[in-house]
Order: sequence, then C-alpha cells, then structure tokens
Amino acid sequence: MSANTKALRTSTVEPNENIIQKLLPHTELIAAVLCGILIFTGWMLSKNSLETASVISYVLAFIIGGFAKAKEGIEETIENKELNVEMLMIFAAIGSAIIGYWTEGAILIFIFAVSGALETYTMNKSHKEISALMELQPEEAVRITATGREEVVHVSELEIGDHILVKAGERIPSDGKIFKGQTNIDEAAITGESIPVSKKENDEVFAGTVNLRGTITIEITKLNEDTLFQKIIQLVQSAQSEKSPSQLFIERFEGTYVKVVLSVVAVMMFLPHYLLGWSWTETFYRAMILLVVASPCALVASIMPATLSAISNGARHGILFKGGVHLENLGHLKAIAFDKTGTLTKGKPEVTDIIHRPDLTKEEFIFNIGSIESYSTHPLAQAITKYAKQIGKAELKKPENMEDISGWGVQAVLSGVQWKIGKADFVGRDEAEVFLNGAYRQLAAEGKTIVFARDDKGIAGLVALKDVVRDDTVAAIESLKKEGIHTVMLTGDSQKTAQAIASESHIDEYVAECLPETKVNEVKKLKERFGTVAMVGDGINDAPALASASVGIAMGEGTDVALETADIVLMKNDLPKIAEAIHLSKKMNTIIKQNIIFSISVIMLLIASNFLQILDLPFGVIGHEGSTILVILNSLRLLKS
Repeated sequence: MSANTKALRTSTVEPNENIIQKLLPHTELIAAVLCGILIFTGWMLSKNSLETASVISYVLAFIIGGFAKAKEGIEETIENKELNVEMLMIFAAIGSAIIGYWTEGAILIFIFAVSGALETYTMNKSHKEISALMELQPEEAVRITATGREEVVHVSELEIGDHILVKAGERIPSDGKIFKGQTNIDEAAITGESIPVSKKENDEVFAGTVNLRGTITIEITKLNEDTLFQKIIQLVQSAQSEKSPSQLFIERFEGTYVKVVLSVVAVMMFLPHYLLGWSWTETFYRAMILLVVASPCALVASIMPATLSAISNGARHGILFKGGVHLENLGHLKAIAFDKTGTLTKGKPEVTDIIHRPDLTKEEFIFNIGSIESYSTHPLAQAITKYAKQIGKAELKKPENMEDISGWGVQAVLSGVQWKIGKADFVGRDEAEVFLNGAYRQLAAEGKTIVFARDDKGIAGLVALKDVVRDDTVAAIESLKKEGIHTVMLTGDSQKTAQAIASESHIDEYVAECLPETKVNEVKKLKERFGTVAMVGDGINDAPALASASVGIAMGEGTDVALETADIVLMKNDLPKIAEAIHLSKKMNTIIKQNIIFSISVIMLLIASNFLQILDLPFGVIGHEGSTILVILNSLRLLKS
C-alpha cells in the first residue's frame, strides 16, 4: 500500500498538513520535469563526448526524480518488513548505471516520478469531501437555560434534553424534536428532496437541515457524535478506507513479483560461476541484464498511458474520471443505482396538471392563484408563479391581506375575493375530496403533489406539481440495459412517487423512503447480488452511498460534497454519457490486457534468452525499451473518439 493510499485513513487534516498535501503533487511534478530535463541534458553531453558532465547530469536526475519513490519504498519496506516494486525500480536503475547504461536507468526513474506525482494529486482530492461536510453543520447553538436565559455553546456541549433556539434561515445544529413552534424544514442535506417538509411540535428534525421560516425551540434527542449528519461523515470516511479486491490483488502480486526477481538476481550473481563455470565478469553481467529486463517498466507503461489516454478522451466528452482504478471498475459494472431528485429528475417541482371549476377559464384560475403565490417563497408557490407568468398575458396583480400560514398554505384577498391556497385540510378536506368527483385521486396516485385553491364560491380548482423526469433519462436507462446492467432507483420519496418515477424512467426496481444510511445499506446489498455496482447522485445525502459503491458517479451540477466524494463526474448532467463511459472503460480494459500479456511475454523471452547466454545487454535494453514503446503506442489509440 502506498503512502498516498494510507493518507486516506486520516479522519481529520491539520492546517499545516493541508498545505503540505496541496503542495506535494506540484513538488513531485516539478521533480519529474527536472528529471526529464537532466536526462536529456545527460544524453546530449554524452553525444558530445563529455562523459563526466553526462554522468553528473544523470546522477542528479536519479536523485531529483527518484527521491520521493525511494523514500516511499524505504519507509514501506521498514514498516511492512517487505520489499516492494518501488525498491525494485531503484535497484534496476542503479544496476543499469553500474553496467554503464545511465540513460535507461534514469528513464526508469523518470517514469516512476511522473506516475507518483499523478497518484499524489488524485489521492489528495479525496480529503476534501470530509471538510466540505463539516462546514454544513453549525459549530455553535443557542441553548435556553432553566431560567430562560439564552447562551451560545459549542454543539459538543449539548446534552440530551437541552432546549435550543433556531431562527429562520439558520441550520439546525443537532438532532432533536420541535418543542415549540412550527415551520418548514429544507431537508435536502439529509434526504436530497427539494420540497421542504412541514414540521410542528414533536416532529423530528435533523442536524444540517435548514429552518426556512419562524423561530422554533428544539429539544435535543441525540448527542452530537450520534446525529444522522455525523453518521454521514463517518460513512464517507469508512467507505474511503475500504480497499477494492483489485487493489488487494495488486499488493499481493507486487510483493511476490519483487521477491522472485530479487531472489533470482541474487542467485544469478553467484551460482552460475560455480555450477556452470561462468567467469565472475560474465556472472555479474548476466545478473545485471536480468535486473534490467525483469524490471516492471513495461508493465507500468501497459497501464498508465492507456489510463491517461482514456481519461483525456472522457474529459473531452464531458466525463471526468478521478483515477484509473475507477475507470477500470466501470467496465465491470453489473448494476447501477440512481438517486431520484436532480439525477433522474430535474430536481425542481413543475406544474403538470390544472383542474378548475367550469365557471372559470384556465387563464383566470391560474392568474388568480399565481398572483397570490408570487408573494410566497415556498418552492411550490414559486413553481406555480413561474407557470402563471409563462401562460399569462397580463401582469400578475398584488393581493391584499396576504397571510402565509406555515405548514398549511396562504390566504389573501384578490379583487375583493377571499382566496385560500394550500393543503386539503386548509381549504376544507371534505369539499376538496369530492371536488369534480375526486379528481385529485388519480393525480395523487401518480406521485404528484396537490395544491387546492378556494374562493368565496368554494373549491375553485387544484394544481398538480411534480419533480419531472429529465428529457434524456429514458434514453440513458435503455442504453444501460443494452449493456446488460441492472438499474435501481434509491429515493427518499414515498412509495407512490417512487413507483411513478420508476415507471416513467423505465427503471428495473426502486427503493422508496431512503435515508442516507438506507442508501448505503441498499448499495451494499446490490454489491452482494451483483458484485461491481455504481451509484449516481448529486446531493449531500448521496455522499455515503457514492463512497460505498464500487464506482461513485456525480452530476456536475450537484453539491460540492457529492462531486468530491464521487469517482466520476458528469460535467454537463448528461446521463447518456454513463453508457459512453462504460464503453470507453471496456475498450481501455481490453487494451490494458493486450499490453500486459505482450509486456510479460517479452520479459519472459528476454529472461530466457539471458539464461541461455544469447542476449547481450544492448539487445536486452532494446527489447525492454522497445516493448515499452509499443505498449505506449497501443495505449494512445484510446485518444481517438
């Protein structure tokens, strides 16, 4: 395991460490560039017969380019008490220099220096989602003492049973239940749903959610470390520290490979002299050739250029991959889970149906309620107002005696007529349910939110709203099904809404009423059923599931936490790009397999030729470096669209 990977296990990052992590990838990249310049300089000096200056240039290239990897390799060797590929590369480079092949040794160092800089940069990204999550939970709360005095305390000081005050527009600092007051709560941070939830006394509220209107008093029911929001943070941390099966296999292979090569080289330095009668010069010469031709340079080149080419290709087409391992895993997907709001749907409620009394025209009805709702800040009201402005020819009027009744609706006087707009209980449930023979029932069954309107003559009509499915959702789902991938929707919505959206989207199955922890559990169940599973989301509540999935995919317009946690980002919220990314991944995996088989075959051929004493060092270098060039050229085919 590299030092970069181990760094992911830290749950908090000190300010000084943060600065170092930001500078480290730049430092390693500069070192790799300087190494390349020194290699070129050394080569030019050797061409002009300036051997001493050439050697000095190569030595500097070794030191500057190889310091980071040598340090990492030595530290891991001491810690794990086992040699690794980093050490083998250093030995191979030194071995090349010992027998006079400074250029080849320096190139090995250069390749590893570049890959190290890229690895550090990619791994450094994974620290950001934790700090982004932390910023969404308030650090302080206003606690009400037994005498009624207000005091500001840190959230860690809150105890179960304490009463805290939360004003309109403030985030709730800890889990609890409303002790006094009623309000609308934006729970997008927890459930991902865009429509605020009405809350009254004894209703449960969560840390990190936003109190939209009115001052409320909350009774604490959980300690700070036990809140749902803290669980989200812990889930992201634990998921990031888990190793994939591929990573474990690579680490096992690395240890075995290094042991075998170094063991054989050690034997080659002595045994042939005694058993085969080789001279000491020949014995050492053959051992050094073995160390050079058996170095994993070609194997490294089999993967990195292919990965970078595929990543560049994806970036040109609006698909951002955060690392080669995620791109590789994408080609093995068997199932993919989608968040609903903002992923399969547009994330904002829109007016879908309008039903009104026969004595009113559609334009009159929507003009009246649009005029009143234009003075409300509720998302449903804003959607109705937007619709009214789109279809109306006249400017909306200003209502009188406007009153916003939290959790129920609004009432106002417009052109001398008293209007009430909101829930069925607010306008009169009995009359609302029988309006036009229960016209609302079918709309409600389709998962739509119903807003009733009442004037001085009774129920004037209703408006149905829904978070509508994206235009490209169906095409994206169908293209995934053609790839043989099972599709699942995970949503915090009710069963009716989930069923309706799943049907419209052509999703194979769905799970409704999901909290963040539920989504993580469902992703884990999918991994047990299918193996490699992707999760697509855009909200803070999706972060744990994105981190738990084999591959996390975020929508480009999503929250910072989702973007930082995910392994892949769709820059333009273009769902059909997922199928394109899968196709690119499969093509990359095929090329990598070709490269690995070819490079291993060449290494085995060179090793066998060396044992038979028919391979000289120049031809060993040509075979070794030539195979590297060929696999790189094969990898560059991925740059094509």
